[in-house]
Amino acid sequence: MRAGGPRLAVGGCGTLVVVLVVAWLTGADPLALLQEVGGGGPVALDTSSGGVPPESTPAEDRLAELAGVVLADTEETWTELLALEGIDYPLPTLVLFRDRVDSACGLASAAVGPFYCPADGKLYLDLSFFAALDERFGAPGDFAQAYVVAHEVGHHVQNVLGIAARVSESQQRAASRAEANELSVALELQADCLAGVWGNHANHRRAMLEPGDVEEGLRAAAAIGDDRLQRASTGDVVPESWTHGSSEQRARWLERGLAAGDPEACDTFGSTLR
Repeated sequence: MRAGGPRLAVGGCGTLVVVLVVAWLTGADPLALLQEVGGGGPVALDTSSGGVPPESTPAEDRLAELAGVVLADTEETWTELLALEGIDYPLPTLVLFRDRVDSACGLASAAVGPFYCPADGKLYLDLSFFAALDERFGAPGDFAQAYVVAHEVGHHVQNVLGIAARVSESQQRAASRAEANELSVALELQADCLAGVWGNHANHRRAMLEPGDVEEGLRAAAAIGDDRLQRASTGDVVPESWTHGSSEQRARWLERGLAAGDPEACDTFGSTLR
């Protein structure tokens, strides 16, 4: 995946990413630096207890930059696509953290992985997850990391469209935990597909994908399938307890979004969402 360079300015968050990296490298207060360059913006650094300390590794700096580049490009894609439906796209905030973070959805540790909080419209990414994606899950590469960011952005899109609220309401009426989990799986698979929709548009607009990038993304999606994670953890696979979908499902829906480039291709619910 081609990243860096002029694309840092796309969507207006490039300056903030640079400020973020400068703050990490120098130990300066990132909020003070943001005020000096105009303040505000879609990328935030969690500096509360348990958040990212001023020190960071070169690898983390690079991942922070990549996350900002991807976020900015998703902003352009979803602003354009939703405008076609007459819908304004409120820009999400990206919060980078380490170890644990306090969100409007509660205190979360790095163990939960990247997540989106609909209560505050923020994407929370623990930078250590990207290292785990490579070292633990065997899914390295820029596009694998970009897929993670784009998946969480997909949840923001679902929130904007009211899909997330409808799923939550349906889950409350569900007759069983398995039925509620089925809706959760459909929500996650749709976010995978929406990540693919972004990838399609990013490639057509900027030729961001290089040979092997799609395979990187598909490996990443498959690596974090519920069946694979359950098998590695306990040796047993229990489909009724899945909340994100199998490796095959996750890779298939990401690939569908990449091929179609159309959110209409991402109906993972069928008749399950009433």
